[in-house]
Formats: sequence, structure tokens, C-alpha cells
Amino acid sequence: MSLIEINNHNFILHPSGAIFWLEKKTLFLADVHLGKVAHFRKNGIAVPRKAEGLFYEKITKLLDDFTPTRIIFLGDLFHSEQNNEWYLFESWVKKQNLEIILIEGNHDIIPKLVYNSINVKILENLIEDKFYFTHLPIHKKDYFVFCGHIHPGVKIKGSGLQQMKMPCFFKSKDQLILPAFGGFTGLHILSPTKGVKVYITTGKEVMEMS
Repeated sequence: MSLIEINNHNFILHPSGAIFWLEKKTLFLADVHLGKVAHFRKNGIAVPRKAEGLFYEKITKLLDDFTPTRIIFLGDLFHSEQNNEWYLFESWVKKQNLEIILIEGNHDIIPKLVYNSINVKILENLIEDKFYFTHLPIHKKDYFVFCGHIHPGVKIKGSGLQQMKMPCFFKSKDQLILPAFGGFTGLHILSPTKGVKVYITTGKEVMEMS
């Protein structure tokens, strides 16, 4: 894990791709894409079923580690329309004793009423303590932005000719893009420029890239 300070607030970057806001006891996740495995299998694309349970394994560990009072999903919680994965999610939500908020993403097409029926609040964005929480990467004057959407990653070159693509937290002066939390998502490779900080996650640790 890596602790960073932004606007006098403290945030823990977790190897899973989540962020925990210490002062607000809030957990942030982006691009979970629940239901994607079932969506692909329905369309004849073979995907291991064990990938369906990965979210619940990861989130259970996060809840044990941090005991948050609030979870905010920064968009693309579900990949597409409702499928069997919804019933797993609904069951999980009913067992939680915390506030759950979804910031709408481009994939979030399940009606708000369906989320509201299980006490999940839907917002277009959220402003709190000079922070702006949204799905799409944007620049918001006078605010620091937390967002997702692009599944950021970088290429790491070894001492030889080998290369690896790694998910990362991508932080600029006024924005931090979270890696995709979902276990069945691709990467959009970014090239860091001056002033950008990159925190690579291996799934087990977070390392700042020099």
C-alpha cells in the first residue's frame, strides 16, 4: 500500500486498485464491470467462471482491512444490462452496513430505480471538500478530480528487451485516475509526462514508478 496526501487529506492506494480516504472512512473503486463474464459467456465467448467471484473476494478483504462507512463506485459498476450477476450483487449489498454510492459511468445502463430498490444511491458526480468525484477523466477548476474509465496502465521495460504492461494509479497535478478494479478488463497504456506520478500495482503491492 502507498499513502499519499492531497489537499491536506490522506489517501491509501491499495494493491487491488482501490483507494481509501482516511479522514472520511470512504472506499473508492472504479470500473468493476460486474456481469462482464456472464455477458461474454452468453455471447459464446469462453471465460472461466471463477472470474465471477473475484470482486467479492477482493471487496471482502478491503472491508476487513479498512472497515469503511461508505463505498463509492466511480462508474461502470456493471458492464451491461442485468444478468445473473445482479442477484449476487444484490445479496452482497443486503449484507452490508454502510452507505453505497454509484457515480454513473458510460456502461451503467441498469435503471436507477433498480439500484434504489436495494438502497444504492446513484449520482452523476460528487463534490466534497474541494474534491470532485466522477467517472470520466476531466479537469474541474478549483477541484482535485478522482475518476476512472480508461483502465490506466504503463509499460515497464526490463534490463533486457522484455516488456510488461502493468495497471497503475495515474496522478497529475489536479487529477488521479484509478485502475480498473474488475478482474476481466483491459489496459489503456499511458505515457507519463513531467509532473505526473505513476503508482504501479502488482495486485500485491503498490510502487511509485521513478
